[in-house]
Amino acid sequence: MTNFGYTLMTEQSGPKELVKYAVGAENVGFDFEVSSDHYSPWLSSMGHSPYAWTTLGAVAQATERVELMTYVTCPIIRYHPAVVAQKAATLQILADGRFTLGLGSGENLNEHVVGEGWPSIDKRQDMFVEALEIIRALHAGGLVTYEGKHFRVDSARIWDLPEG
Repeated sequence: MTNFGYTLMTEQSGPKELVKYAVGAENVGFDFEVSSDHYSPWLSSMGHSPYAWTTLGAVAQATERVELMTYVTCPIIRYHPAVVAQKAATLQILADGRFTLGLGSGENLNEHVVGEGWPSIDKRQDMFVEALEIIRALHAGGLVTYEGKHFRVDSARIWDLPEG
């Protein structure tokens, strides 16, 4: 059977409207909802770009059945992978297991804002592999220390992990 998804267009609506649209999409039978994780809209004329993680937390509380997903969170520049791991675990708890973490290596439009420059595709892919290792290790539970070429984690653990 085909599943049907609804895109919460964070570049075109504010956070309160997105929650309202998410509830409406669930009510008419959509199976999943995805939210872009952008710092800026694609075009300034779009006029919005609320923080996807806060919006998805509100959507998780306002909906009951629909699956939720980020597309795409970049865990290598604007966010440290340990922070991505923590917020994904928290959202999974708030969504009662309905959340999927969608990850990618990002694009300059959203990542340049932290002033770290825009690495080559090869470097971004290397960073992405390390980020996945960190996120998976933290989601496995326990204390994590990691020393990579691009990222370090010092004695971190996620205190609130989803069950299962």
